[in-house]
Amino acid sequence: MPANSSRSGNSDASTAVIPRHVAIIMDGNNRWAKRNGVPGPAGHRAGVEAVRNVLRACRKHGVQVLTVFAFSSENWGRPLPEVRALLALLSRYLRSEVRELDKDGIRLRFIGERSRFSTRLQRLMQQSEHITAGNTEATLVIAVDYGGQWDITQAARKLAEQVEAGAMKASEITPELLGQQVSAADLPHPDLCIRTGGDARISNFMLWQFAYSELYFTNTLWPDFGELEFARALADYSRRERRFGLRESDGIVAGGEIDA
Repeated sequence: MPANSSRSGNSDASTAVIPRHVAIIMDGNNRWAKRNGVPGPAGHRAGVEAVRNVLRACRKHGVQVLTVFAFSSENWGRPLPEVRALLALLSRYLRSEVRELDKDGIRLRFIGERSRFSTRLQRLMQQSEHITAGNTEATLVIAVDYGGQWDITQAARKLAEQVEAGAMKASEITPELLGQQVSAADLPHPDLCIRTGGDARISNFMLWQFAYSELYFTNTLWPDFGELEFARALADYSRRERRFGLRESDGIVAGGEIDA
């Protein structure tokens, strides 16, 4: 089940309701590159700098988990040079950033199907997770070769294997059990999903986990999305009432907590 946001009031910036987990669909790198008259890879490099800025903003505002959609299952269908550039950029990011993430106490995790990546990149991802595994200040989750439909399918397959092995009955499968098998099941579900670039859709990202997430869409292209834009998204979230299927009179308060 989705976790509620942390709450310390909602009257001003110092007492704003802060989401524990923010997920971001980072859209607009290529359009940013075209707008600025630079090659496509330069847009993706600028997007990496935006990740750094938003991660800094998360720590400033007290967001515990940041998940970024870096490479979708569908991205394999892009032109081969672009795919290679994206994966090379991921490798460079890990080599250059992991020590700094570890120094700042940030745990790095990956979700998605890794088997299609090179052995070298898979090893680098595993090493990055190992180096930062003990950190508790914040968590950065990078979704690579990830799709929400894939995630639900692999979760269902795990339960089907248990049924086939006789470890459980099909009638015993519940949403709670299925939810324990999806990616990052040990983390709170995203309270807020931000999509940059102007489109208003979630593009097969974290379909199970977004059941009760608040959605925030902005026309700002991802490389231009900085701390100010992030603060605006948090302010918008703080003004919302998250009911989780209940009525307003049932005790829901701004930011998503349920009164005891």
